[in-house]
Amino acid sequence: MSPKVAIGAVSLLSAAVVLAGCGGGNDNKGSSGATSGNAGKGPITFVTGKDNSGLMPHLAEAWNAAHPNEKVTIKQQSDQADQQLSDLQQHFQAKDPNYDVVTVDVVWTAEFAAKGWIVPLTGKNAMDTSHLLGPTVKAATYNGTLYAAPYASDAGLLYYRKDLVPTAPATWDDMINACKGKTSPTITGPKPACYAGQFAKYEGLTVNASEAINSAGGQIVKEDGKTPNLETAEANKGLSFLVNGFKEGYIPKEALGFQETQSLNAFQAGQLLFMRNWPYANAILSGTGSKVAGKFAIAPLPGPDGPGASSLGGHSVALSAYSKNQGTGLEFLKFIQSQEIQSYNLTQGSQAPVIASLYDDQALIQKFPYLPVLKKGIENAIPRPVTPFYPAVTEAISTNAYAALQGQSSTEEALKNLQSAIQSATAG
Repeated sequence: MSPKVAIGAVSLLSAAVVLAGCGGGNDNKGSSGATSGNAGKGPITFVTGKDNSGLMPHLAEAWNAAHPNEKVTIKQQSDQADQQLSDLQQHFQAKDPNYDVVTVDVVWTAEFAAKGWIVPLTGKNAMDTSHLLGPTVKAATYNGTLYAAPYASDAGLLYYRKDLVPTAPATWDDMINACKGKTSPTITGPKPACYAGQFAKYEGLTVNASEAINSAGGQIVKEDGKTPNLETAEANKGLSFLVNGFKEGYIPKEALGFQETQSLNAFQAGQLLFMRNWPYANAILSGTGSKVAGKFAIAPLPGPDGPGASSLGGHSVALSAYSKNQGTGLEFLKFIQSQEIQSYNLTQGSQAPVIASLYDDQALIQKFPYLPVLKKGIENAIPRPVTPFYPAVTEAISTNAYAALQGQSSTEEALKNLQSAIQSATAG
């Protein structure tokens, strides 16, 4: 989940509106014993986060018109990621056959696959991914097998005041120097500040801490999904960028309570020179009543020596191993990943597509000028820790990172405690 930033009709993804589906054609069994290859046809239900974008009615109508005997029913969850995940876990554990296709946040794939809850997209279920953005496919893959179909992507971007900063900062030092007035005037306002992201103790802090550590060349969890790798100079350098921000003042103290909305509001009110946020913020900042409309630009996130690494956001869709109509589910999956639907979701809901060629379409770029920057951000993005133990891992990251940002522990202590916490969380 980006973290899970639900997208509004004017927003650009993080996609609280994701679908799911896949299908069957073989007789393989999931680890739970559920049939993962039936080719059943018939009505299906897909479960998705709250549809803030307003895209779902069109999608359901288009599908149902062409499949009168295999209609889809949309079941919306809340707009809170943790509640969405809990709902899916409960229904999977109950082997509920009524959850046919489901939203899979990019950080849930490993858990769902490892527990045998979703059907691998192999053999007769195989999907063509050659035309998709590589990181979206990687995020839907576990242990070398594709378990979900990318549906919507996302990447963190840097918003900056182009009226106050001559060029976008390429590095952390460039950004800090601009805030110190070395390369630009100081922004004024009731709470003038330099930079903010999402630093409250929630999933957004996991995203921001991961971006800082990954941008510095560090790594939170190794490729095995279990082994933490945090007591390194690179991890220290990355987390220190955020910790020092609060110590030195280039990140305001108020940002300890910032989620996406609070950081966006501060930037929109002219209280920030730089902001890390998701692409959906572009439409809001450009809208009526925004104090920075026409005064900001978008660039890749900076890192210590050049462009940084965003945390990959977005969602995939997957077919429940307990669905009785996996054949219909597979066709529905192909439908929502089609260029027609991907284009519609972008133009009507500002939802970032997973089809690579759409980012190079000049007509779309004219309407959405940030698409080339977003594409680069997604291509260079690094997923949050890929692990079957993600809920416990993200809790450990946000808890220990927050303690460091508050000054309750040093960077070294926070990383040591985080190393230990992840070891405990992934044991066994």
